[in-house]
Amino acid sequence: MKQLLRSKEAGILLIIVLLSLLITLKNPVFLTSSNLLDILKNNTVPGIVAMGMLLVIITGGIDVSVGAMTAAVTVIIGKYMVHAGGNLLTVFLLGCGSGAILGAINGFFVAKLDIPPIVVTLGTMSIINGGMLYYTGGSWITNIPKWFIDFGRIKLLGIPVQILFLVGAAVLTHWVLRYTLIGRGVFAVGGNPIAAVRAGFHKDKILLFLYSYLGFMVGLAAVVHTSIMRQVDPNAFFSFEMTVIAAVVLGGANVLGGEGSVFGTILGVMMLAVIQNGLILAWIPTYWQQIVVGAIILLAVSLDVMQNRRRQDQLTRIDVAGEAPFGG
Repeated sequence: MKQLLRSKEAGILLIIVLLSLLITLKNPVFLTSSNLLDILKNNTVPGIVAMGMLLVIITGGIDVSVGAMTAAVTVIIGKYMVHAGGNLLTVFLLGCGSGAILGAINGFFVAKLDIPPIVVTLGTMSIINGGMLYYTGGSWITNIPKWFIDFGRIKLLGIPVQILFLVGAAVLTHWVLRYTLIGRGVFAVGGNPIAAVRAGFHKDKILLFLYSYLGFMVGLAAVVHTSIMRQVDPNAFFSFEMTVIAAVVLGGANVLGGEGSVFGTILGVMMLAVIQNGLILAWIPTYWQQIVVGAIILLAVSLDVMQNRRRQDQLTRIDVAGEAPFGG
C-alpha cells in the first residue's frame, strides 16, 4: 500500500482530483455525468494511440508520425466507405491493417537499418502529410454511410461504444506488457539494450513488433475518430502526436526508456483531458491548450532527466565507496 501511494500514478491521480475540484468550483457543469462521458469519448482517440506509443517510449524510442498516420488511415477508410461501401468488419480490418503496415515501415528503418526513431518518423511524417495533401487537396470526405454513423451512436449501458474500444486497447496492451515474452523484452531493451541482447531477446524483432503494434492502434483510433466525427478532415491531426507523447510521458513513462505503465498512461490522458476541458469551460482561448501541452512535456522530461542523473550519481557514489577499501 505504501509503495502504491509513493508511485507516480498516485501523484498523477491526486493532481487530477485536485484539478477537477478546482474546475468544478469555477464551473459546476464539469462533474456532471454527461460532461465526464463526453470528456472520455472525446479523448478515446489519443488514448488508444497512447497505448501503442507507451510500448515505443518504454524502449527509449519515439514516433512523431502518429498524427500523419492517423490522418492517412481516416482518408483510406473514408474513401473506401464512400466509394466501395463495405461493412463494419472490413472497415476495421482495412483501418487496423493499413495502420499496422505504416507502423511496420517505421519499424523496419528503426530496427533493421538502425536509424534513430526521431529521424525515421520525422521523415515518414513529412512523406505521409505531403502524400495526403496531394491526394485529397485538403478536401473533407463527407457522405459517410448511415450504417457507420449509426455504429458511432451506439451506447451500451449508457456508455458510448468508443470508450469501450479504449478499454479494450488498454486491456490488450496491459496483457502484452505483463504476460508475454515481448512485454518482458520491451522493458529489457528500454533498460539496457546490450544486456537484453545478451539475455537472448531479439531486439530487432521486438522493435519491429512495437512499431507495427503502434500502427495497429493508430488504425483502430482512426476508425473510432471517424465514428465520432462522421466525416474525414485530413488536416484534423495537426500536433496530435504532441498530445499523445505528452499523455504517455505525463503518465510516468521515462523518455530514456525502461519505465511506464498502462494505468499511468490512462491517467496521463485523463489529466490532459481535464486540463483541456477546464480551459474550455473557463473560456480560455484554445491556443493555450498547445502552450500547456508543450510546457507539460518539458516539465515531465526535465523531471525524468533529473531523476536519472540522481540515480547515476548514487550508483557512482556506491561504486566509489565500494572501491575505497582497496585503494591506497
